[in-house]
Amino acid sequence: MAPAVFSDAPTPGRTPTKKMENRVPHHSTRNPNPDQHHAHTFDSPHPIYAMAFSTSSRSPSLAVGSFIEEMNNRVDIVSFDDEGVSLRSDPKLFFEHHYPPTKLMFHPKPLSGQSNSLLASSGEFLRLWQVNESSVELRSVFNNNTSTEFCAPLTSFDWNQTEPRRIGTSSIDTTCTIWDIERGAVETQLIAHDKEVYDIAWGEAAVFASVSADGSVRIFDLRDKEHSAIVYESPRPDTPLLRLAWNKMDLRYMATILMDSNQVVVLDIRSPAVPVAELQRHRACVNAVAWAPQTANHLCSAGDDGQALIWELPAAAPPEGVDPVLAYQAGAEINQLQWSASQPDWIGIAFSNKVQLLRV
Repeated sequence: MAPAVFSDAPTPGRTPTKKMENRVPHHSTRNPNPDQHHAHTFDSPHPIYAMAFSTSSRSPSLAVGSFIEEMNNRVDIVSFDDEGVSLRSDPKLFFEHHYPPTKLMFHPKPLSGQSNSLLASSGEFLRLWQVNESSVELRSVFNNNTSTEFCAPLTSFDWNQTEPRRIGTSSIDTTCTIWDIERGAVETQLIAHDKEVYDIAWGEAAVFASVSADGSVRIFDLRDKEHSAIVYESPRPDTPLLRLAWNKMDLRYMATILMDSNQVVVLDIRSPAVPVAELQRHRACVNAVAWAPQTANHLCSAGDDGQALIWELPAAAPPEGVDPVLAYQAGAEINQLQWSASQPDWIGIAFSNKVQLLRV
């Protein structure tokens, strides 16, 4: 595989001042030179979409979901081998999944000292899995539609960090459902938008936001379920908003992406309607965005141009726009991106049938 470059992102009239070379062999190995950073690659026999970092493992470990357009799919747990050199899946740690999982997420606050961890997945239902040292067990299936075995597919979900008993799901039926997973019961279900809801993100224990095919970002407070606040609407009527990321280090800020757009829209919820920044350096549509888990002003985006870009947001966006501070070229359309909360030096990207771990 050709060498890949993770470097200062070049802009017109500016020469990169720093370069971090990532040589990516087929079996990725660590470089003995600590000043050079490497991408580690896992090759799956299937296309990959959903991906989640473990929050309890000592070294980076991920759940990786297949994207096969039929009922039979699977999720594998992928981690470094004993030498910490190659990414490999454990043949004992996988499970079959009905339909491609639309999202995977580990428990945000695992108990210290536990040898197992909880993993949630969304598809036609929300499911909870227990990942043990040598097996994975299905713990719960959450179905709010008890009159039939079918339900509207779930597009995404988010696990509440402040109140981990709560998971919020978004659905194509225009609703968001808040589950109390300890009781196995619905806490509330809201008609959140006029069209399909594509993503959901928690801000506080009782506050979440969602984005929809109706082109709006809306904030909801469980203490006042009759009202919601629209903090942004697509500039082009009925242009869907696909993804939403809420800055956990500074809850005033969130980021969203529009369908078929090369922009990342950064919002300040104190100043609705007008973005504080529009990041426009991708050369094709953006598919994923994630805030840095340890700093308030960095985020990463990835898209169909094969680039993962890291941005540092200034106090005020200059008229000429914001340039990324780092760029990584994957060589194929990137459809998923995750930034590890427990190991913030690592970013994971998924493209085609590959997962790459990038050290930043």
